[in-house]
Amino acid sequence: MIQSMTGFGKSIKQLPNKKITVEIKSLNSKSLDLNTRLPSAYREKELQIRNMLAKSLERGKVDFNLFIELSGEETSSQVNVPVVEEYIKQLSLIVNGDRTELLKMAIRMPDALKTERDEIDEEEFQQISDAISEALKEINIYRSDEGEILKNDFKMRIQNIADLLQKIIAMDPERIQGVKERLRKAVSDLKEQVDENRFEQELIYYLEKYDITEEKVRLENHLNYFTEALNSSDSNGKKLGFITQEIGREINTIGSKSNYAAMQQLVVQMKDELEKIKEQLLNVL
Repeated sequence: MIQSMTGFGKSIKQLPNKKITVEIKSLNSKSLDLNTRLPSAYREKELQIRNMLAKSLERGKVDFNLFIELSGEETSSQVNVPVVEEYIKQLSLIVNGDRTELLKMAIRMPDALKTERDEIDEEEFQQISDAISEALKEINIYRSDEGEILKNDFKMRIQNIADLLQKIIAMDPERIQGVKERLRKAVSDLKEQVDENRFEQELIYYLEKYDITEEKVRLENHLNYFTEALNSSDSNGKKLGFITQEIGREINTIGSKSNYAAMQQLVVQMKDELEKIKEQLLNVL
């Protein structure tokens, strides 16, 4: 089952004194490109959080955000009373003013507020971990839903290529006959007497150069292999990408050997379908 690398997950936990919000967003990337934003007090847990994300998401450009909103009963900053009192005392020596005006000036001075860094409560971090797990579950559901849409699109386009291949197979005898007739006409236009046996040998050699039997068989096998990989239990966009390279190689060879306008038109249509598959594969996990 394939998964998209595009997804979004969010989880909110309400604790007695704070609100925890976790948001995870992912886009396509060749590898895991992880960007985390979390309050400084929780930096010591960053490695643990990154391991959780990497284990679940595997690949993609991932943005992780942890927001902590404190309730009115708790605040991380407190007035540094001795410092503010000293500022008021010094300001009163410079300007005349009531204490309220001096306090307004003092509170804006450096170190007027102090931030007390509390140790992370393990019970609280467990709540954060649970919120991360919920957000990861949500983003993976999103990825699976997007992957199902991509899978259906791939199936349709692979079938389109297979149908075009069948048209090429049906057209091939007509193409070969056309090549033979053009060669015979070219020889007759020379108005030269030719050895029929030698001509037949040269004709066979020429037709072998334009024979696409092997390419047709290999292309059919690659299309079947792509479908098998698409229906496998894991999601491997890189593997599917390698198969499309082989599909493209056979299509290109058929196009270069065809030497027949009607067949080349079908090849162009096959290439168009394959390019659309390649574009969408960039987003597959």
